[in-house]
Amino acid sequence: MALDLSAVARAVGGVCSVSRLPERTPVDGVAAVAEFVVIGNPEYATLVTGPADDLLDALSTPGTTGDALLGAVFVSAEDGPLLRSRLAHHGMTAILGARLTGPALHASLLALIADDRAAADRLVTAGMNVLTQVARRGGVTAVIAELARRIDGWAVLLDAHGQVIASAGAGRLHVSDAAAFALGRPVRVRHDGLQLHRVGSEQDLAGSLVIATRSSRTSHARDLSSLAAALFDLLLRSHDPSLTEHLGRGALLDILVEGGARADTLLHRWGVHERTLTAFEVGTRTRTIDLERLLRRWFDELGAEHVFAADHGHIRGFVRDDLATGLIEHVTAFAPVAGLRVHIGVGDPAPTRSLSRTATQAHQALDAALDDGRPSVRYAELPSVKLVLSALESATDARLAGLLDPLRDAHGGHGDLARTLHVFLSENGAHRASAERLGIHRQTLVARIRRVEALTGLVLDRADDRAAAWLALRANGF
Repeated sequence: MALDLSAVARAVGGVCSVSRLPERTPVDGVAAVAEFVVIGNPEYATLVTGPADDLLDALSTPGTTGDALLGAVFVSAEDGPLLRSRLAHHGMTAILGARLTGPALHASLLALIADDRAAADRLVTAGMNVLTQVARRGGVTAVIAELARRIDGWAVLLDAHGQVIASAGAGRLHVSDAAAFALGRPVRVRHDGLQLHRVGSEQDLAGSLVIATRSSRTSHARDLSSLAAALFDLLLRSHDPSLTEHLGRGALLDILVEGGARADTLLHRWGVHERTLTAFEVGTRTRTIDLERLLRRWFDELGAEHVFAADHGHIRGFVRDDLATGLIEHVTAFAPVAGLRVHIGVGDPAPTRSLSRTATQAHQALDAALDDGRPSVRYAELPSVKLVLSALESATDARLAGLLDPLRDAHGGHGDLARTLHVFLSENGAHRASAERLGIHRQTLVARIRRVEALTGLVLDRADDRAAAWLALRANGF
């Protein structure tokens, strides 16, 4: 994995005489000159040992073996100007002046390669153990995120028709190239370290895993990704019985947010009899944390009903007013995973028949927590936004929210343009950070911002317009 010609030279105490193959060429095998037949892998170097005269005779003899030897690397204790010049004449790289000779040198090289392979196997095994644990916590999305981190690159998981299932790293920027590569079409941009791993068999294909690594350890990335593809095959074919429950909980939360008599009735049937509740929303910037499992455990410890549901990667819900502080304490005490932690936003208490505003407040408070890197934020801690929006009459509030109506899509909802505006303002107008957070190219970001300005009449270079846009976003629930 990490064994190249320069590492071999250091291990045997020799000097690398470079010709056709550079010092950074990885090594995958060793053979005696008399037994050498052909290069096994043209991307790797095969080491050859034996008497220098036997090697030079083989190089000078026309035939397949002599030509193949030019792609190998001669390792010997012998050295000298004549030997170097004759090897250079043939264009063969060599490691000369080694401390050991004969069988001892050959055995040492075999042991060196075996140790390297064992270390690579241990690294792959450890990586697969982590991927398996991550799969239990977060499923496909968590596994692909961890895989991209371990191979130092990006990964895209596609279904059998080339449609994206999940991506990680910069994979969102290269979905079209990954699909073209998986389907055998020309790739627009040739990425270094691009690899394809089939998920399932050719007769029963579940999808394709496309990865690209920036690391020189391509064999490690290949082995780990191959095992990950087998794990994806299992995950994609395993039915999740909780899917119906997730959809049902989401629909129930929607009823509570709509309010009215139906919300009261639903809460009573859910075992909640309080007259007021506090909304919360929990989120994280990593996909390796199972937020729903955490919330279930914390609610059991608090003795609260499980009034929450997953929504676009976050968990939103309602809790008794007196338990909100305890929930915040659980979030704050949770240890970060890979430097990333869980965040919570909490709204103000509200009547059970009118929970929409506290839900919006919790969403806004979570945005502030994620933006500022704080584990918890209460809406009451956002005096600037709360003061302005609370002081507005309902008609004025509606007009302010209507400032962004031109950004709505054909179905009347806010889509990419509104979300782009929100991220752009959250990142203080930083193009690079905004584009990375959205997973788009900087030119795409610029085009979207210009489109927002054209539709709304705002000029985002002006501080007043940026402030108005931010308040309008908050009034719309962002």
